[in-house]
Amino acid sequence: MSQVTARPCGRFARNVSRARRTLFLATVALALALATASPALAADGVGLAGRTNDKLITFFCFGVIAFFPLLIVTLTIIQSRLEARKERRRYDLERLS
Repeated sequence: MSQVTARPCGRFARNVSRARRTLFLATVALALALATASPALAADGVGLAGRTNDKLITFFCFGVIAFFPLLIVTLTIIQSRLEARKERRRYDLERLS
């Protein structure tokens, strides 16, 4: 009877180092973006949308509040249609086999 020895998986070590490298690069990119965003997009309080006032901030926040329910409804509709399609396909396969 032959004896089986466990070999370490080389793919796991490569995936961990790749994940660490990706996390490091993402962190550096985020820090660079945060450090350069305000000087690049605003001069003396004037950004891409002009002078910022309370009305602009309020409407922007209302837009954010409206965006997420619309996103949830849209993704729910897409998922329900995909589920119905999957069930139809499963029913057809069971019926034909």
